[in-house]
Amino acid sequence: MKNFYRDGGLVISVIALIVALIVSQGYIYIKDTNIFWISVPFIVLIGGFAAGKLIQVTRKTFQYYARIDDELESKKQLSVHSFPMAAVILDNTGRIVWTNDKFTEEFPDCCEYGMDIKQIADIQADDIAKYDEKVIRYNDSVYRLYARIPHEEEAKELNLLFFKNITEFSLLQTEKKLSQPVVILFIVDGYEELINGSLDSEKAHVSVQIDKLLEDFVAQTTGVLRKNSSDRFMAVIEERHLAKILEGKVEILDKAREIFVNDRLNVTLSIGIGRTGKTLKESEQFARQALEMALGRGGDQAAVKTRNGFEFYGGVSKGIERHTKVKTRIIANSLLELVDNADSVYIMGHRFSDLDSVGSSIGLTCAIRNLGKSAWAVCDYEASLAKTLINRFPPEENEEPLFISPAQAVENITENSLLIICDTHNPNIIESPELYEKAHKVVVIDHHRKMVNYIANAVIFHHEPYASSASEMVTELLQYFGDAGKLRAVQAECLLAGIMLDTKNFVMKTGVRTFEAAAVLRKMGADTITVKKLFSSSIDSYKRKTQIVSEAEIYRKCAIAPCNFYADDLRIVAPQAADELLTIKNVDASFVLYKTMNSEISISARSMGELNVQLIMEALGGGGHQTMAGAQLKGMSVNEATEKLKKAVDDYYLSLIKSNNGSAEQKSMPSV
Repeated sequence: MKNFYRDGGLVISVIALIVALIVSQGYIYIKDTNIFWISVPFIVLIGGFAAGKLIQVTRKTFQYYARIDDELESKKQLSVHSFPMAAVILDNTGRIVWTNDKFTEEFPDCCEYGMDIKQIADIQADDIAKYDEKVIRYNDSVYRLYARIPHEEEAKELNLLFFKNITEFSLLQTEKKLSQPVVILFIVDGYEELINGSLDSEKAHVSVQIDKLLEDFVAQTTGVLRKNSSDRFMAVIEERHLAKILEGKVEILDKAREIFVNDRLNVTLSIGIGRTGKTLKESEQFARQALEMALGRGGDQAAVKTRNGFEFYGGVSKGIERHTKVKTRIIANSLLELVDNADSVYIMGHRFSDLDSVGSSIGLTCAIRNLGKSAWAVCDYEASLAKTLINRFPPEENEEPLFISPAQAVENITENSLLIICDTHNPNIIESPELYEKAHKVVVIDHHRKMVNYIANAVIFHHEPYASSASEMVTELLQYFGDAGKLRAVQAECLLAGIMLDTKNFVMKTGVRTFEAAAVLRKMGADTITVKKLFSSSIDSYKRKTQIVSEAEIYRKCAIAPCNFYADDLRIVAPQAADELLTIKNVDASFVLYKTMNSEISISARSMGELNVQLIMEALGGGGHQTMAGAQLKGMSVNEATEKLKKAVDDYYLSLIKSNNGSAEQKSMPSV
């Protein structure tokens, strides 16, 4: 390269010399021609020597470039052959036409001329561009493909592929994922209620069993366990161990139920698992959200929270009723403060409102009016299933109507208004989504098991999955309203109707607090005979209910009744038919399928508690309680919905079999 620059400088010097000679000779010729002719031989000699030197240097330069070109071509071929990344050239059919040394080394069985590249990877050679940076596996190695895309002017018959070995990087990436910290929070459901009345020795025995159970659980991993209180624990494990735990359906839930207190109550756990957090703190936040969701769904289950949502395991027991009313008193005081600061209050329930939804709305509206505040129950009369309750409060002269339509509420609500939502926490099924969107302060009062899609912006989220009904929860709240909570008999009967509806006349999901609430309402003057008459139906409705029951079939101890006719009162008749089917011997659950006015297929599901209909309905996009749930299916016939329901029942029993791991309970699983 140094010679090249030297020769280049020489060429420039020679050219400059020749130019200088020509110019000087021209000047001499003008001044004196004799001297000019004398100097000509010397100038020719010098010019010839310079020209010869110029030719010599020019020839050497061309030779240098020719030699460089030859060496570059040789080096190109050598570099591709010895390139540290495997390379292969394919024809347009995907056959191998050339490979470099690295490819031969890493793919010794697939480097022969004419072999198909599909023996290594599923690649279509006619569209090689879409495989750029694709990751493939071959034997125990991982490769990333890089495709050399030909330009438009280049030949398209051949394609060049590079295979970069990223096995070590892939192993590091996998190890990082497997070593991600997972936070698990445990809480013993209703621990104080469980050990209430037990001897100190019995309490210690139960505590030791719980501690031992969790210690053995964490001992199977490389994690750590910390006990925060008598009923709360926290564990941190690696992601690699969580997959096995979830594969076993979190069997610690089943083992916990084998611990009995006083030979009558068994221990249940609620577990919140936080995974895929960017930091340990975020995983802990995920775990808290998951635990809150597990508790909101009734406990005795594990909830897994990731960036993509929730997963649930377990949830087969009824849970433990809480006897303490401390939480209710705190909620009531907070609610009274919100009502006092609001200029108006609107109370609404869910779409197609039932006796519980309307009854709880009436109770709250009347109590808030007793406080001297403006309050209305928001209800769509035409779509309501509780017209018998609404008709008991006709508009009267010189008095504010108790009920207003959703459209009126949306028009009248202000920034300082309070919205109370009863008997649902799902924003998709509330009476008026527009009213909810306009409200700045929202309170939720609900007893249904918590769903993933819930109202998250509530100022107060009063959620008791152990309560029988929203009417029971409202009745408990009214006891802390002072004199304003004392309702008239006709108003108290609305709350009692809601309780009787959801408990099936105090049979299903009835606890001590349910009877206490009923006693309070009875003391206010509620008449049970009058309430019973609210459930009366016409002879035509009774015939339709009988027809549905008569056409039911038994499938895996489930009574399934597809309703192939339409009637205006099916939303009332179908749940009644589902309740009636539970009276049949050897029936653990009942399902009634019927078509609604908007061509959806609705399912009313009921259970005596042996089978969790909530989990089955959630598999179909619905939800509810362990003993009472529902779902809506779109774009299918009643028969198609029936087949989909049967598959959900099959999947439910299959999950029970897996969770029991072949135990005695598996032998009792019902057949078709």
